[in-house]
Parts: sequence; structure tokens; C-alpha cells
Amino acid sequence: MKKSGLLILFFLCIVGVNGQTPDASKTDSIKSTHFLKKTIVPISLIGVGVLISNSDFERSLQTDLRNKVGNDYKFRIDDYLLYVPVAEMYIADAFGVKAKNHWFDQTKYLFISNLVSYTITGNLKIIINKTRPDGLPYSFPSGHTNIAFTNATVLYNEFKDSAPVLAYSGFAFATTTGVFRMINNKHWLSDVLTGAGIGILVTELVYHFEPFKNFNPFKNSKNVSFYPLINEENYGFYFAYKF
Repeated sequence: MKKSGLLILFFLCIVGVNGQTPDASKTDSIKSTHFLKKTIVPISLIGVGVLISNSDFERSLQTDLRNKVGNDYKFRIDDYLLYVPVAEMYIADAFGVKAKNHWFDQTKYLFISNLVSYTITGNLKIIINKTRPDGLPYSFPSGHTNIAFTNATVLYNEFKDSAPVLAYSGFAFATTTGVFRMINNKHWLSDVLTGAGIGILVTELVYHFEPFKNFNPFKNSKNVSFYPLINEENYGFYFAYKF
């Protein structure tokens, strides 16, 4: 209960930082209506996930899936695909594709979205303690799928107006991540659907309230470079400042 209280407090801080007031203008009302429409898909995913959890349907589906690929099948591409939307975002920035926000703000919202969504997912895993298809604990919701859809939703919000194909591509990688969590016998369908829904919903909340909106020490600096760094042995980020 203490963890849940802290989580609620964190969400209240997000709202408070943005200075929302009960007396919203007409523009705020339109924005809120638009946001509510965005919540339909993730809430539906969470709802369906909760409804079919532990059902005969999802158990039968998982059995049929494993029988088709083979009970010894493993292809751990799902450990890597969840980060592809992040790489896409920074590579697009490096090539000058117009984004909604500055790279620092992108990173800020990416961090906050992942922090909140995975905190929710991690706590639910412990509280619900559902058994995975392979017999291990902490199945519901899927953490990999949660991260994948969180990252994909950040990419979508940044490039939906300037590069729609790029914006939607993240969801293809996120969906593939979820599918392979099931194929690799790590998660049930309900775990994947709920993890995806939480990731999308939390990220949309972050982009709606824009926490710490005015905090960006690099916004007016043209001497800073920030790119993804990927090679055969390492992956991370390249940061440089020209004096």
C-alpha cells in the first residue's frame, strides 16, 4: 500500500508541475478531449488483458502456439527489439528529422515514461504473482512489452506530425516484442496486452501533462551533440560539447 501511495503522489506531482487548474480554457478543454480519445486503445488493452488472464482461452492459445514452434524453441530477439524505437528516435534526430521536442526533452519524457510505467508494472508483478508459461513467477504484466510500447509511444509522439511512417514503425517493433515473449514461452497473452496498455497510457499521460516542461539546460545551445552509439561490443550514447 505504501508503494501505491507513493505512485499516486508521483502522478499528482506530474500534474502539479505543469500548473493545471480547475478553470481550464477552451483550448485546454479541446486538448483534454483529444487526450481522452488517445486513452481508448490502451485502456481497452488493459481491460481485455485483465478479463482473459488465467482463462482457458489464453492457456489453450499458449499451448497451440508452443506446439506450432516446438516446445524447445527459443529466439531471444525480444531482448533487443524493445530498444529499437529509442535508437530510431535519436538516429532521426542525428539526421535532422523534425521532431516535436528538443533531444533533451525527448530524453526527459522517455526517462519519466519508463520510470513510471515500469514502476507500475513491477509492483503489479509482485502483487499479482502470476506464474509464467514456463513455470517461473512474476508473469503479469509483461515488462519487456511494457518497455517496448513505452518507447514506441515516445517515438510516435515525437514524429507523428513530421514523419508518420517513422512514428508508427515503433509499434511494429513493440508488437513483435510482445509476440516473441509468448513464442519464447515467457508470457501469456493477457500479460502482453496489459503491459502494452500500461506503456501507452503512461506515456500519453506524460506527453499530455509535460512534466518539468521548462527544464532544458541545452535548449539554446548549438554546441551539444547527442547520438546513439552502437557497435559489435557496446551500445550507449555519445555526448559531446564544443568549447
